[in-house]
Amino acid sequence: MPSILDDYPTKLDALRRKHADLIERPNAVDERWYNGVFDRFEHPILTAEHAPIEWRYDLNPETDPRLQQRIGVNATMNSGAIFHEGKVKLMVRVEGDDRKSFFGLAESINGLDGFRFVGDPIVMPPLEDDETNHYDMRFVEHEDGTIYGMFCVEKHDPSGATNAAIALGGLARTTDLVNWERLPNLQTTTAQQRNHVLHPKFVDGKYAFYTRPQNSFIHAEKDTGETATGIGFGLCDSMDKPVIETERPVDDRVYHTIKELKNGQGPAPIETNAGWLHLAHGVRECAAGFRYVLYMFLTALDDPAKIIAAPGGHFLAPMFDERVGDVSNVAFTNGWVRMPDDTVLIYYASCDTRMHVARSTVGHLLDYVQNTPSDPRRTYKCVEQRRALCAANRSR
Repeated sequence: MPSILDDYPTKLDALRRKHADLIERPNAVDERWYNGVFDRFEHPILTAEHAPIEWRYDLNPETDPRLQQRIGVNATMNSGAIFHEGKVKLMVRVEGDDRKSFFGLAESINGLDGFRFVGDPIVMPPLEDDETNHYDMRFVEHEDGTIYGMFCVEKHDPSGATNAAIALGGLARTTDLVNWERLPNLQTTTAQQRNHVLHPKFVDGKYAFYTRPQNSFIHAEKDTGETATGIGFGLCDSMDKPVIETERPVDDRVYHTIKELKNGQGPAPIETNAGWLHLAHGVRECAAGFRYVLYMFLTALDDPAKIIAAPGGHFLAPMFDERVGDVSNVAFTNGWVRMPDDTVLIYYASCDTRMHVARSTVGHLLDYVQNTPSDPRRTYKCVEQRRALCAANRSR
């Protein structure tokens, strides 16, 4: 590492070498972990230090003779993912030291390591002058032939305190992942929307969305019996006028589970011969604050809002160094990729700080979803489940 007292060429050379070494570092399977469902890897795939030097430093020695970082990067997280033109490409939520998030495109040949940002930060055209923050893009390559991006548009709620916010469902489309055409924000049955995900195929001839009904920025909609309360599902006629008038419940929040406070769809589901594979996040409140984990379920091929299998408990939770960061105890996902060989690469962020990858296959995930017992919701019943497993193992 250079010292601030080193001369300019020494510092710049050290920065470039450190950055190249980070990008070129191989990423091996983490041997501390095994559950038979997915592999973890030793290193994060993207951190703040992966951001290009040119995004952070003024490299003109006349205007920045001390080579000071001018515009810092705090975190890389919550990335949409797509297999495009023979590479895995991530639309990364990059957060500056100023707390503002923006999108950066990163790519890798194998999807496990070697990720590097390409080009400049992405320009996402605003619809209104009061849009403060854009973040958490999902990619969907729809059967209409278009690549869409769904993301949160955040702005200040003028009726509240300085920390009061409004979340809106941003939409855009692209052909090259770099240049984006902004579409009208998605309108749903509640005042706020920041977990909307486009289903990759038409349903009844219409565009279909997974949603999360919210009337406040943090807490999900209360259960009134009249609307979806967890993950919802709705149809709209057009992406140019995206209005959902009715939201059907898909996966509700449940007391004393991993999703009792709120839950939301992660990336768009993967189509398999057994149904649509879903990856979602669930949140509960505990003494340490909110705990975010990932979970899975399967919906019917002919009805993508009908759950046909739902394993109990979490699929992935933060482990090891993943537990510590800006917002501790958080795993979050909005991107996964089904590779041509049916490997599934799952991209998740830990603690709103860094990006990781987990590796599975369609077969492993279907086995997990279809054969893992559901949550019986009572300790007594959970013990019965576990004792039955113990008894079956003793009989072998």
